[in-house]
Amino acid sequence: MEINLISDTVTKPSLEMLNYMNSCNVGDDVFKEDPTVNALENKVAKMFKMEKALFFPSGTMTNQTAIKIHTNPGDQLICSKTAHVYNYEGGGVSFNSGVSCKLINKERGFFDSNDVLNSINPPDFYHSPKTSLVCVENTTNKGGGACWDINELKKIQLVCKENKLKYHLDGARIWNASVKNGIDFSFFGEIFDTISVCLSKGLGCPVGSLLLCNEKDYNEAVRIRKILGGGMRQSGYLAACGLYALENNISRLEEDHKKAREIESVLKKLYFIKKVEKVETNIIIFEISDQYRSEKFIEILQKKGVKLIGMGDNKLRLVTHLDYSSAHHEKFLQLISDVSL
Repeated sequence: MEINLISDTVTKPSLEMLNYMNSCNVGDDVFKEDPTVNALENKVAKMFKMEKALFFPSGTMTNQTAIKIHTNPGDQLICSKTAHVYNYEGGGVSFNSGVSCKLINKERGFFDSNDVLNSINPPDFYHSPKTSLVCVENTTNKGGGACWDINELKKIQLVCKENKLKYHLDGARIWNASVKNGIDFSFFGEIFDTISVCLSKGLGCPVGSLLLCNEKDYNEAVRIRKILGGGMRQSGYLAACGLYALENNISRLEEDHKKAREIESVLKKLYFIKKVEKVETNIIIFEISDQYRSEKFIEILQKKGVKLIGMGDNKLRLVTHLDYSSAHHEKFLQLISDVSL
């Protein structure tokens, strides 16, 4: 039995999802003639109560398009030091948009409205880059799946409005945040100028993300998506997976969260574990004690059929997901309980 806890992106489409995919109607989406893509975009836009949504091949392309829309070359955006847009998008911020990042270094990928205010460059001081955008990530990936406080998000929105900054949400795992805190998706639509949401993580789709925005930004996003090579033809087959997932796979995310909390509980009892980050959703980040090596822990589990990923500095990450079954879970809890370094 292989147990893959590298990421929630490792899931494969279920038989039901494949059947839904196989029975959908398709057309040429470049000409906006794919009815299934149109249906997905309309559905997600309504869920967040935003004007428009645009289907993309990946979350990276979705984020990069939003940054391109909101900035000009030479501008600067504000984000966490651990943000996905800064660490894991191939330097696309600078390559695609000619933009630099003002990084806020606080725990778990969070910051507050005062941090944003203090990070804004004086608009009349031409020696420094023009601050034009704030990017927030919810849940925070390197923060261990932590969820933002909704009141803080509102406070940052006020700072953005007062200083004429745009406000983007990297909501790759916004589904997890919403389920965890019982927050309607429309709340996020009211706060942010643009939102990126991912279908291929917790929702179990093979590919796909969407950018939510207003009508004006949508027209620009279509153009940028084309430039980045993201225009697809009969992509309704992929969009169908998203439609199925939105109807069937959101509420079940609590199962992933519960399993993650149970893993957290077992890890805390192990003598060689130095620290386990507080688990809120489906990501568990933990640190091996200094006298032991995380590589040894990975090696032991790999020999037992378990895949996980190291994060450096003796830290490791586990991610629960749709394909991590109850049988996998029981087996894994037993395996880690028996590990000896």
